[in-house]
Amino acid sequence: MKPVTPIFGLMAEFETAQQVLQATRQAREAGYVDMDAYTPYAVEGLSAELGLPRTRVPFVVMVAGLIGAAVGFFMQYYSMAISYPFNVGGRPDNSWPVFVPIMFEVMVLVAAFATLLGMFFLNGLPRPHHPVFNVPEFERASQDRFFLCIEAADPKFDPEQTRAFLSGLAPIAVMEVPH
Repeated sequence: MKPVTPIFGLMAEFETAQQVLQATRQAREAGYVDMDAYTPYAVEGLSAELGLPRTRVPFVVMVAGLIGAAVGFFMQYYSMAISYPFNVGGRPDNSWPVFVPIMFEVMVLVAAFATLLGMFFLNGLPRPHHPVFNVPEFERASQDRFFLCIEAADPKFDPEQTRAFLSGLAPIAVMEVPH
């Protein structure tokens, strides 16, 4: 087991999306696995280079939508066929075509809530504070700078060697990220 380090990791600052994408690729090839990139906008291919798994949010939304449609159907079936059967125009109590609009609405409602809650829980949100916020330069991550942070939890992390590696990627600066 690695000893606990006093820092969260080392972070390199880049000017362009292509630079951070190339740096991430080189870090992955060098054997680093516990790292994250921060960009002001989505960079195509960056999640693949970071080795991030596909999100499970679509599966959560699909399951929730199906559950919502079933709840919408059984809610109407119970009220129309079991609790208060009322014959209107000779139709059967279980006239499923009239249930479709409500089924659709409940499906959309439940899927929308599942999307929001699934995204929050699967992303580990809310997280009001992250160690990278301790770096003053990180403020520009939402404006015009790109950052690659190799975390101290990485099995290959060594403060001197990792700093030398990041410096070799031609960043603007390499900074320590305190806990």
